[in-house]
Amino acid sequence: MEAISNAFRRTLNLMLTIGVADVIDILIVAYLIYKAIHFVRKTNSYNLAKGVVVLFVIFLMSDLLHLTMINFILRKAVELGLIALLILFQPELRRLLERMGSRFTSSRKVSGTAFETAIAQTVLACTEMSASRTGALMIFERNVSLENIMSTGTIVNADVTAELIKNLFYNKAPLHDGAVIMRDARIAAAGCVLPLTQSTNLSKELGMRHRAGIGLSEQSDAVVVIVSEETGSISVAIEGMLKRHLTAAMLDKILHKELVVDEVEESGSSFNNLVNNFKKLFKVNKNEEEKSDEKNI
Repeated sequence: MEAISNAFRRTLNLMLTIGVADVIDILIVAYLIYKAIHFVRKTNSYNLAKGVVVLFVIFLMSDLLHLTMINFILRKAVELGLIALLILFQPELRRLLERMGSRFTSSRKVSGTAFETAIAQTVLACTEMSASRTGALMIFERNVSLENIMSTGTIVNADVTAELIKNLFYNKAPLHDGAVIMRDARIAAAGCVLPLTQSTNLSKELGMRHRAGIGLSEQSDAVVVIVSEETGSISVAIEGMLKRHLTAAMLDKILHKELVVDEVEESGSSFNNLVNNFKKLFKVNKNEEEKSDEKNI
């Protein structure tokens, strides 16, 4: 009992020494651990991470059991482990750093009639293509550049009109199988090839067009609009999350929210924008399961 009492007393004394900086430090570390676990589970790195954990457990057991040769080999492997992990996770880490960098740059939201017209024409085209069940895949570029994706297609550089969008996705048109990329309220390129998502948690109802749209939204901050060729359903993919079965009004609302800056927001100071971006970066997603379910609808 005395040992328990002493341990409790020491723990209480340590807790009393915790300051505000310590609490912030603990919260940041806990958040980073949470995001790291979520990042590993979200990608194909899950099995790889389990292998690393198993290797580390074997290393500890070899040390306890005095297995000198195995311990020596694993110790050298652990010393080089950080470099190996950087190489193995290079694509994922690059995407993560790009997303983090885009949080602290000025948001690519634009005010003005050009963007309003582009959204209105996109919604009109999606509504008509949904009725005729014409498949479509449109990407609105934001902070992360899609120059490498544009290089896989054909440069268009034209104003956004519903007629042009429908012509590009007409099933006998040469560019209908690819994606259309919109930059600064203009159609920048068409017939572009997108990376497919590596997620295995998607519904089997989703075809290649949806998987390509989700894949690009995972690798960039782009807003991806998808029209299903099979069902005519309109969907939007943002940050790897897919919102399906949208009406024209819902699509218009989402595009305005993600792409068009309000006058009040536009008049805000750059300091406020930096604070808002910082909050976005470190906002803990308490509803990941709900988003995952939304993706699998």
